[in-house]
Amino acid sequence: MAKKDTIKALVSRDISEEVAELLLTKYSTMSAISAASVEELVEVGLSEDEAEATLSKIGKRAPRAAKAEVPKTKKTVPESKQEPLEEVFSQRVFTQAENKLMEIAERLGISMPMKIISDIAHAIENCDLGDEVHEKLMVTANRMYTSHLMDKNESTGVMAAHSLGEPGTQMNMRTFHYAGVANINVTQGLPRLIEIVDARRIPSTPSMEIPLIGIAAEDESVARHVASEIEVTSLLDIASVETDITNMRLIITPNTRKIASRNLKMEDIVERLNKIKAVRGLVKLSGFQIVITSDEPSYKRLQIMYDAVKNSKIKGIDGVARAVLSKVGGSWKIITEGSNLKEVLKIEGVNANKVMTNSILEVADVLGIEAARNSIIHEAMGTLGEAGLDVDIRHIMLVADLMTNDGQVKAIGRHGVSGKKSSVLARAAFEITAAHLLHAAMVGEVDSLEGVTENIIVGQPVTLGTGAVNLIYTPKKGENE
Repeated sequence: MAKKDTIKALVSRDISEEVAELLLTKYSTMSAISAASVEELVEVGLSEDEAEATLSKIGKRAPRAAKAEVPKTKKTVPESKQEPLEEVFSQRVFTQAENKLMEIAERLGISMPMKIISDIAHAIENCDLGDEVHEKLMVTANRMYTSHLMDKNESTGVMAAHSLGEPGTQMNMRTFHYAGVANINVTQGLPRLIEIVDARRIPSTPSMEIPLIGIAAEDESVARHVASEIEVTSLLDIASVETDITNMRLIITPNTRKIASRNLKMEDIVERLNKIKAVRGLVKLSGFQIVITSDEPSYKRLQIMYDAVKNSKIKGIDGVARAVLSKVGGSWKIITEGSNLKEVLKIEGVNANKVMTNSILEVADVLGIEAARNSIIHEAMGTLGEAGLDVDIRHIMLVADLMTNDGQVKAIGRHGVSGKKSSVLARAAFEITAAHLLHAAMVGEVDSLEGVTENIIVGQPVTLGTGAVNLIYTPKKGENE
């Protein structure tokens, strides 16, 4: 595992970057860290509590030779007890128009989704219409709704797969460039559609659209200030770092113009550097330079300090590499390279209700499964629309429902929807045929041949459409029979 991958794995387990950097001065893999003892981690530079907390987060892995030994009693980190969350709910209060339409629907025996009734009520909210007009609206809406319903035993899955798969063959393999925004590229076309249905944890080009509100939406200088709060600023972005081997120290020379553009002061940089474990208490401001003097005459110690300092974050939100401004419809918005929805929503001046990210699983983690479903529909429709393809939204809604119906975002693949099918033959027809058939034979699985794929394989009519109906003919008896 590369060094950056190990750091990423440690950070994902709620271990700070400073601690991760210290650990990698001695260890190179996660397994090596988890096999280490508390005393060995303390030697690296961690405190005893931090070492114990780190091992508990990683998951302590005892070395093989020590399996038979009786473990020593160690001071365990007390588990943080989480208080039960308070249930928060708000009851929907129907408007006068909605109540009226619901009464008409009940009287006429009309059954329609509440969203359609709400949309009609919202459209006629300020109109003075009579009871007859209300009835006509409901009857017409019901006729249109029922005419768009699928017939019973219709093969909706096959139709949706065809309706998405066929236009997919016409899509190009390109990268979409944001209009009017320099150097922000977002994957579009077929690769993006594959990312969506594969439910990738991290998209190939994560990006966010962050509309601004208030003064930030109108004033460019305020918008730039908000962007500087979001974009990650590392030390090398605003300063140069030199190593003074003679005096065993690091000399940091900030660029005053870059510091001013990022709304930073020298004191802010010193304060941030002093929070890094490897150089804590060693950072001093000397005129227009920042000096970090080593506490021991060791070249290795100097190298550790340099590695810890050079890529240290001074300001911004983790994961957002760049944030650039774009003006749309007279108001400013920020386009980012990288995504961190949870932290961006906390920034002042950001329109939290309209922030968008192309990372669907991040939406699921922060806003819930319903928001993730809407995000799948929005991203898929946007991708197909960019390619100039017109696909009925109901096909995409069916795919989104299938991906999110059990409360988690699942991929359309062997590790998700297709791999969880109840039919053995359907799973075998998708991928790794021999493994599925062997496992089914070992455990004695039974295939009831109810789906499309398995019936085609065995060569019998599919139980859909006309194949779902059995006709029985009873001949008329003659007089002498």
